[in-house]
Order: sequence, then structure tokens, then C-alpha cells
Amino acid sequence: MATSSAASVDLEDIQTVDLMSELLRRMKCASKPDKRLVFIGPPGSGKGTQSPVIKDEFCLCHLSTGDMLRAAVAAKSPLGVKAKEAMDKGELVSDDLVVGIMDEAMNRPKCQKGFILDGFPRTVTQAEKLDEMLNRRGAQIDKVLNFAIDDSVLEERITGRWIHPSSGRSYHTKFAPPKVPGVDDLTGEPLIQRKDDNADVLRSRLDAFHKQTQPVIDYYAKKGNLVNIPAEKAPEEVTKVVKKVVST
Repeated sequence: MATSSAASVDLEDIQTVDLMSELLRRMKCASKPDKRLVFIGPPGSGKGTQSPVIKDEFCLCHLSTGDMLRAAVAAKSPLGVKAKEAMDKGELVSDDLVVGIMDEAMNRPKCQKGFILDGFPRTVTQAEKLDEMLNRRGAQIDKVLNFAIDDSVLEERITGRWIHPSSGRSYHTKFAPPKVPGVDDLTGEPLIQRKDDNADVLRSRLDAFHKQTQPVIDYYAKKGNLVNIPAEKAPEEVTKVVKKVVST
């Protein structure tokens, strides 16, 4: 009874326009087909650009392991408490625990039509545990989108990035240069490069990604649900390809 009362109070505090917007969104989403997707790709491949577009288009929830772990810990759910114990000890959270937290997350209303998994699974063992969990739900991964891109293209993309620290505005020496080199267009303040945005760090991250993730790509290729996305194309072109792949 208390839960119902609390829920009604919460709703009373929400602006009518927001309630109506959410109601219209849910009505629109009701006719959308269920989709369960995995996005795989190295840093800089464009997963982060495409995820929100596809999430909104197909009424999916975006599940990132880091966000889910933080939410479970904050909610103090039984699995969240266990995850916090592991993290406080400096230990890795077990695959079973991560999959369990993912299982919980899929019960949320916003995940009713499906999800995009980003950053998981990272290993074949995780992929197998994910399949087992989904099988218990009578579901399965529909498509695995591999954002395929040559390492040399990524190096050009990432090492050319410059940031305006206070606003977060980003520039690129080749693709989106500032009007004056090294200076923010609006404020005239100096731009910086992130410490990670250099060739040595990138090569190290890419080596780790390829070693860890290639077996996962092979795993889904054998299952027949892997689709390679030409991620070197312009973001708008990649969006068209991704929408077409997800729609079929």
C-alpha cells in the first residue's frame, strides 16, 4: 500500500507535459518489434554516437555494465551489495554477478522492447552466460553489430581530437577544425588534448581490444547473428546502415 501511495505522490510531482510526453512515447513504442542487440567495436569506432540514435528509434534501453553496476550499488539491491563488497576489496565483479544485475535491469519498463548492450560481453564466457540468462527468459540476442574499422583510421580520428575543457566542445584537426588552430571558436580559450588521445595509448588499447574481443566476434559469427558495420564512413552514413540492419 505504501509503495502505491509513494508512486502516486511521485506522479503528482511530475509536470503534465512530461507525463503526456512519456505516455505518447510508450504508445508509439508499443508497435515496435522487440530487439536485443550487442554493439562491439574498438574505442573511437562510433558506438557511442550510434547507440542513442538507435535506442530512441527502436525504443530500446542502453545497458552499459558500468552504469548498471553503479545503479545496483546505489539501489542497495542484494546483487548490488555483493558487487560493492567485491569492488571495495579491489576485486573484479564476477561474470555471474554482472549477468544477474543485467537480468534485473531488463525488468525495467524502459527495457520492455529490448536493449543495446555496450561493453558486454567482453569474453566468450560472458557471452555464454548471457545466452544462458536470456534462454531462461525465452529470448536471445537478435543481432551483434561489429563496428569494423582499420586501426590506422582510428589513430587519425583520435589523435586529432581537441577539447575545450570548460564546455566540452570538441574539435578535430582534420574533420572539424577550429577557426583558429588550438583555440575555442566561441571563447577564444585554449584547447587541450586528453591524455588518452595519443598514438601510444591508443595502440595499447587497440591491442588489448583485439586480443580480448576477437574470440567474442568469432563466437557470434559462428552463431550467424554477427553483422559487420563499415564504421569508417561518416556518422550519418553509418546510422543509415545500422538502422537498416536493425530493422531486418
